Amino acid sequence: MKKLAFLVIIALLSSCASKPPQSISKIPSSHLTVAQVQANPALYIGSEVRWGGVITQVENKATQTWIEVVSRTLGRDGKPKGQDSSGGRFIASIAGFADPAVYQTGHLLTVVGTIEQQVTRPIGEYQYTFPVVAVTGSYMWMIEPEIPFPDYPSSWRHYDPWYDRWYDPWPYYYYPYPFRPIRPTHPRHR
Repeated sequence: MKKLAFLVIIALLSSCASKPPQSISKIPSSHLTVAQVQANPALYIGSEVRWGGVITQVENKATQTWIEVVSRTLGRDGKPKGQDSSGGRFIASIAGFADPAVYQTGHLLTVVGTIEQQVTRPIGEYQYTFPVVAVTGSYMWMIEPEIPFPDYPSSWRHYDPWYDRWYDPWPYYYYPYPFRPIRPTHPRHR
């Protein structure tokens, strides 16, 4: 009985972990990418999208705020993932004022909305065409702190009894046999 209750609790917790936040839970029927829309923007005006990525710039206008986003693929929970590729850039148009101190450069943002227009703006000296999404729902993700892995000096590793068991090349990795083979002289063990 205890095993069954444990499995039920695990199943419930795992199903909740991948559920997107309420504000971005609506998934459009068409899975348009930023690159598809940039290829023919006039064809997709009025289409619903759910896009996300990394914020690069926030520009407050008189009645709305434009947030420039470098798009990333979204996970099942709607969170942008992957750092090595981008499908392009888009502008998230939020009605009213959005505080640049909250929507900071480098934060992850996911938006749901409709494509309302295209805008050409410079990135450096290059003229780039941005699809503009009229946002109906958005979610800014918490930044997870990086936990650095300590890199101990090699002299410390020499005194670690487990170091030899996992990091030495063959044939020395198959300890814990009761014997210790004679080792060749290695610069690390001097």
